[in-house]
Amino acid sequence: MSSASGAPSPERFFMITNAFQQSGIIKGALELDVFTAIAEGNTTIPALATRCQASERGLRILCDTLTVMGFLTKTASTYGLAADSAAFLNRQSPAYLGGVLEFLQAPMMMAAFQDVAAVVRKGGTVVSEEGTVSPENPIWVKFARAMMPLMMLPAQGMANAIQVDAQRPVKLLDIAAGHGIFGISFAQRNANLEVTALDWAAVLEVAQENAQKFGVAERYQLLPGSAFEVEFGTGYDLVLLTNFLHHFDVETNTALLRKVHAALAEGGRVITLEFVPNDDRVSPPMHALFAVVMLASTANGDAYTFAEYDQMFGQAGFAKNELLELPPAFRVIVSHK
Repeated sequence: MSSASGAPSPERFFMITNAFQQSGIIKGALELDVFTAIAEGNTTIPALATRCQASERGLRILCDTLTVMGFLTKTASTYGLAADSAAFLNRQSPAYLGGVLEFLQAPMMMAAFQDVAAVVRKGGTVVSEEGTVSPENPIWVKFARAMMPLMMLPAQGMANAIQVDAQRPVKLLDIAAGHGIFGISFAQRNANLEVTALDWAAVLEVAQENAQKFGVAERYQLLPGSAFEVEFGTGYDLVLLTNFLHHFDVETNTALLRKVHAALAEGGRVITLEFVPNDDRVSPPMHALFAVVMLASTANGDAYTFAEYDQMFGQAGFAKNELLELPPAFRVIVSHK
């Protein structure tokens, strides 16, 4: 909290305390389609007011604020898109991420942080007994519909990094498949690969839609239910565990991993995409900060280190675990039966 001169400064405190205003500003700009409107050539306030059906005064203040925040550029009275905004906030961009707010700012996710002191006193979520991992929680349908664009990059990175034998049939089990893009990416890369997607039935409807969209529906099977209760079957060459284990405690994860181990063919592998902080638990920031999300939104979840995952997989019978770094900031654990 030091200023440029090195003296103590309250600037960081006020920036964090008012962060809710900034997230509200982005949400409002997306709802008004400001970024898409500018990409279409509406670069002045009168033009934006017509396109966005909003007041000139409101748009002037909003666009100036977005410029200060780094999302827009301004030359004289003309606005433009910053590079990140052009890539991710223009609705016409294939990398558009505006939809993720449907999940990240869902009422349940927002409520999880309304009383952090109570969360810390309890040591887990106070929104309900199980938080976001309650059975058939509708928030995961929001997740499946909103988060696929954000997960496209790591999904394709995983499919490229994990080599499979393209000369024979390959069975893949995608646990907590959500939007399905991880299993779909593997199926797109290998014409002999068949996916079994496991999740709640309502969530799997989204995954099925995406399998159809990306041309792999004929090799995409659905297995509705809880990963802790349904029978997986056997003979899988690959099992995907993407952003799932962090929701649960070590004992629950270890029990699930024993079940996964039994479902794998000899020589099979588990591919786990996770937030994996370093042993110091404060770096890198994206991974380390995820622990508090689990504290606030689940009863027992956490962001586990690689050493902790190595122990969980080892206790479940896996012979070897490797940590892979996927650009730009994703971490993948490859576990061998």
